[in-house]
Amino acid sequence: MELAPYFLPAGTLGWGINEGECLGLPASERVHISIEGALETTADLVRPRTPLTARGGPQLIPRPTTWQPGQPAPWAKLASSDRDPTLSDIKNALAEPDPTVLHSIHPDPASGVRSSAVLAAMFAEHHSPHIVLTRRSWDLRTHKGEISFPGGRVDDTDRDLVATALREAHEEVGLVPEAVEVVGRLDELSTFSSNAKIFPFVGIVAELPNLQAQPTEVDEIRAVPIAELLSDGVFHEELWSINGLTRPLSFFEIEGDTIWGATASMLRELLSRITGVSDAGRGVYR
Repeated sequence: MELAPYFLPAGTLGWGINEGECLGLPASERVHISIEGALETTADLVRPRTPLTARGGPQLIPRPTTWQPGQPAPWAKLASSDRDPTLSDIKNALAEPDPTVLHSIHPDPASGVRSSAVLAAMFAEHHSPHIVLTRRSWDLRTHKGEISFPGGRVDDTDRDLVATALREAHEEVGLVPEAVEVVGRLDELSTFSSNAKIFPFVGIVAELPNLQAQPTEVDEIRAVPIAELLSDGVFHEELWSINGLTRPLSFFEIEGDTIWGATASMLRELLSRITGVSDAGRGVYR
C-alpha cells in the first residue's frame, strides 16, 4: 500500500531549530544559507515547490563541496516486517520506566544555557503510526522552509520542560496538551556555536484533534508515516568537514521535503530506538 503523508495548510512553529547554528557555522555562513544561489537578498526568496510524488524538497542545504557519503541507515538490514511498528510498539520502545522523571527535568538558569523543548507527537491513522512535523514559513527571516518538530524556548511560566513542549505544540499547531500522553524523551542536543540545549520529548496521541496552525510562521503541518521514514531510499548520511572536524549528518528525503540538521538527528535516534537497533553515529549534535 502506498503511504501518503498528510498536509495541513498554514502550519506553525514558534521557534525553529537553528540548523546553521547547530552545525557550528559562523554567522556570515548562516546568513548565506538563507539566500544561497542567485538571490541577492532574503526578500528575493520565493516559495519553491516540489512535486509531492518526488522525494526530497526545496530546503536550502549549505552542502560543502567536500562532502562524502556516510553510512547506511542504522535499520537498513532489517526486514520490512520489522520496520512496520504499531503505535503500541512505539510506546513500549520509548516509554520512560519512571514517568515521574519526565516532570523533574528543568532548565538551569544559573548555567547560562538557553534551553528549549520540542515534542515528537505520534498518532495512528488506519493502524499506521504517523509523526507530526512542521514546515516553517518561507516568509521568515531565518530557517525558512525547514522541517522541524513543534517546540520552542522555555517560558518563565512553564513548570518544567515537558510543559514547555506541550505549550509550544498547542500554540503552534493547536495540539491541546490534554490530548497528549508524554511517554518518554530523547537525548538532549547541544549546539556547537552557542550555549543552547534542546530537550526532545515523545508524545502519543490516541485521537488526533483538528490541528490549527499559526499561519505567520509555518507553511504547512505534515504528518508523516513512520513506515515511510524507515523505508529504503529515504535516509542517507553525509560526512561534512566543519571547523576542521568531520561530522556525520543525517538526511531524510520524504515526499516533497528534505529533513536535515537537528530535526533529522532527533528522528534518527527516535527511529533507531523504535526498531531496537544500535546506532553509534547518532550523537552528531551532542
